[in-house]
Amino acid sequence: MATVRKREGKTGTSYQIRASCGYDSVGKQIIRSETWRPEPGMTPAQIKRELQRRIVALECKETTKSGAVKFQDFAEEWFKEVAERTLKPKTLDNLRHQSVRVYQGIGHIRLDKLTALHVQSLINNLEEEGINQHTGGKLAPGTVKGYFHFISTVLSYAVKIGMLASNPCSRVTLPAAQHKEKEVYTLQEAQAFLDSLQGAPTVWRVFFTLAIYGGFRRGELLGLEWPDIDLEAGTISIRRATNYTKSKGVYTDTPKTTGSQRTIKAPVEVTTLLRAWRAEQAQYRISWGAQWQAGNRVITSDMGKAINPSSPGIWLQRHCKRTGQRCLGIHAFRHLNASLLINSGADVRTVSALLGHSNTTTTLNLYSHSFAEAQARASEAVADLLQAKAK
Repeated sequence: MATVRKREGKTGTSYQIRASCGYDSVGKQIIRSETWRPEPGMTPAQIKRELQRRIVALECKETTKSGAVKFQDFAEEWFKEVAERTLKPKTLDNLRHQSVRVYQGIGHIRLDKLTALHVQSLINNLEEEGINQHTGGKLAPGTVKGYFHFISTVLSYAVKIGMLASNPCSRVTLPAAQHKEKEVYTLQEAQAFLDSLQGAPTVWRVFFTLAIYGGFRRGELLGLEWPDIDLEAGTISIRRATNYTKSKGVYTDTPKTTGSQRTIKAPVEVTTLLRAWRAEQAQYRISWGAQWQAGNRVITSDMGKAINPSSPGIWLQRHCKRTGQRCLGIHAFRHLNASLLINSGADVRTVSALLGHSNTTTTLNLYSHSFAEAQARASEAVADLLQAKAK
């Protein structure tokens, strides 16, 4: 869209032309302008034609340039203008990690030249053997999807601000999802694990007992503070999470989603253990004196220092190896908690709320098999009841 403003001055008539030519790589509107003076003797019709020609020249000039930015340059602007202002540090850190491979593949290509084939070739490359630097094999389909989501999000923003007409990612085929049943500890294994914690440091007994009984995420457990726990009422509230990124180190943030902020009822066994740990922690506070790290964290070192999020997993691996138990990782205790809730007859809304999922769809997607088994058992129970009455 353009505007023309006629001006009369001492030097004669002039026209100020202003044209809106879309948006630049950071979403700022591009305005081109120039001042033109007609040649003496030009007729009104000639002036009108020349003004139209200059308007078209202004609009075409900048529109051609607006899509000429390379994907990497545009993505960096997106990080600065959007991602860094709206995303959590952990998510931002993951995207930064993904951007390295993405830039190697398509970072040099201009937005207006980037096609679905370019993106598809990168996705296909990520599925090849040897790409995974840890295992030497392929990247998991979920990991590949994460890279794709990063690219699509950046390009969707380009579409939103008018730099692209459409997102080429809409024409890309992703690897088929592999629905693999999550490995879960059995009830017997969980009880054996709890028994094996009897001689362990109290802080780890607290951490893993809460993981099993509450189904809390690792970051939620590390973010717990004593004011979040009402030992008299026997309730535990999740209000924050502790995470780690290379740039920030250990830091405290809000929980993963709004739904993650929740309160659960803890059994007596858990509150009794928490009382014992609070008393022990108070003794540590006295012993270390001025060296004690100020704060109300529940899960801390002897000095009251925040524990690195990688430490619980490392301790668990060593403990399982030492005691000869199967080690499925910390998150397996969350899956165990969910399975126990479902098997006890809890409905999907209850399970979703206790686990802190953002919606019930997430719960159903993760535990569809467990819900199906529970429903089958319920149907069998009804059939058995009806058969018994018929006899």
